[in-house]
Amino acid sequence: MRALSHIVLPLAGVAYPFVVYFGMHRVATPVFALVLGALWLMRAPGLLRQPGGRWMVGAALAYCLLLAFSGESALLRWYPSLISALLLVTFGLSLVYGQPFIERIARLREPNLPAHAVRYTRTVTWVWVGFFAFNVLVSGALTLWASLHWWTLYNGMLAYLLMGALLGGEWLLRKRMRQAYA
Repeated sequence: MRALSHIVLPLAGVAYPFVVYFGMHRVATPVFALVLGALWLMRAPGLLRQPGGRWMVGAALAYCLLLAFSGESALLRWYPSLISALLLVTFGLSLVYGQPFIERIARLREPNLPAHAVRYTRTVTWVWVGFFAFNVLVSGALTLWASLHWWTLYNGMLAYLLMGALLGGEWLLRKRMRQAYA
């Protein structure tokens, strides 16, 4: 069940803009809230053990409750902004408390990171903070002022292309840096 929830929630996140685009006027908002809340509850046991996981799950479930009780379909478009804001806070707080988020990930593969790699992971965490801040602003602006079509295009495709470009660019830079320090 846990492995399934690790797959279902990210897939639901990727599909979410398209589900909203095609279902917003066909499916009642409380139904969206129920399905989204159920997905978050499936993922909650794993997230509750992670730093910041409690408030992340709490914020997502509070959003689902707001959707369910308000019935406002316009609120459906705020979900990508909420997720980016939660990731922004998670990455940002990791720079202040404990190890930066990217350092934690890097230490899973290489527990004894050299000092230059620790500095690099801090910088990469800052880059992700910037990306998530940008994503919150763009997604929020599209929610407020753009058509559902443009909102779906950005949140369902362009944001993921930007994320992929960031991941790919960072991977190339890291590879280059490893060669320089080898």
